[in-house]
Amino acid sequence: MACFLVTAAEAVVVTVAARVAKNREMSAESVKLEKNAEIETRRENKLPWSKKLMILASLLWGGAFLLCYEHIWHGEVVPWFPFLTAMNDPGDTAEMLHEMSTVGVTMAVIVTVVWAIMMFAADKIMARPDPEPVKAAA
Repeated sequence: MACFLVTAAEAVVVTVAARVAKNREMSAESVKLEKNAEIETRRENKLPWSKKLMILASLLWGGAFLLCYEHIWHGEVVPWFPFLTAMNDPGDTAEMLHEMSTVGVTMAVIVTVVWAIMMFAADKIMARPDPEPVKAAA
């Protein structure tokens, strides 16, 4: 009924964390450039943390919007107060909170675990050395 609110809440937190991480990375980069202006910086074979967090935020926002649309389609979310039809009856509210704490949390955890596996794989792939060019037989 309102399981999308859990993923939306996590998406808000992750988006804020990504913005903070981006600002810190930018300030750290400017300090590094000031100190080492003459030294050429080497290319890191890793995604920055802020980029990884924005990928997670995108996954969570997409899931939350898709679930919200599905709940609107089924009439569980309406455009008038209290917006969630389960809020009209205390029995339905208890069921909604149970669904949020079980289904919503499980979905958010699964998305986060899949994201962590994807980022681990991406770091491993990006850390590979560049392949040697193949010489053509003359």
